[in-house]
Amino acid sequence: MRAALSIGDYTTTPYYIAGIEIPVYCIEELAFCIKDNAFLLDSGLMRDELVEWIANRCNLKELARQLYPMVHRQGSLSAFVTLILEYTGLFDASTVKSISMLLKKNAGLSSIEKRKEKIDYLLINKKYTSAVRGYDALLEKWEEASGSTAELPAPGVKAAILHNKGTALAGMMQYERAAACFLKSYETCGGREEYVAYLAAMRMGLSESGYISFASELTEGYTATLQLEKSMERIKREWEKQADYQRLAMRREMRMGNDKQKYYDENDRLTQALKDNYRDCVGE
Repeated sequence: MRAALSIGDYTTTPYYIAGIEIPVYCIEELAFCIKDNAFLLDSGLMRDELVEWIANRCNLKELARQLYPMVHRQGSLSAFVTLILEYTGLFDASTVKSISMLLKKNAGLSSIEKRKEKIDYLLINKKYTSAVRGYDALLEKWEEASGSTAELPAPGVKAAILHNKGTALAGMMQYERAAACFLKSYETCGGREEYVAYLAAMRMGLSESGYISFASELTEGYTATLQLEKSMERIKREWEKQADYQRLAMRREMRMGNDKQKYYDENDRLTQALKDNYRDCVGE
């Protein structure tokens, strides 16, 4: 467990980080805000106003003295942030390094791409509802920027946003909506992966006979349907090797045996666990 003493003063005059607009009242709050919002940071963080706030409000003149040349000699954002984080001593070396690497990776990305990175983190952690809301907001911002002189990222970025929104919806078992997103992604960039994802969502959302009927009416993509079926067979074979599948096989034997009550009790336990997991996945 790490412990750190408070550094500098706690001020009544907050500083608002550009682009995040979260008020911070001390250097520790600034460090945690940087860590939690590294996805959204850009060179706008490196301002005289921040350095002056650190010097005069937090009473950390030595830290401000080291930061000032980085602002005026156009130092890197990762070096600027690393100095602040290391000065506070709140985080271990691996955490500071990972934040620095993220900032280097994101250098030059547009605000839309940076926000996508943060929403992708929600998707990875199965916060599907929040991820869908975030992707919807990004798509709205994209449409607004399309009607202005703002420079937009490459169309592939929009396709990736649509694809990831479809992935989140599939995680919520909303396969029809997921299929619509994958199809829009395919229409945006024409990637084969997007088309196969569209077919997979349709296959999951339709009955077997319904999917066969749907696939038979496709004028294009016959080879893609074959590719999908091969992938499904491979996934099935891999699933049959998993411990969860073996447990299910044992439960089938239990159901066919004499101890029915044990089987029903285990059903209740597993059903509740699945409900709790689903609530976690689609909750905030």
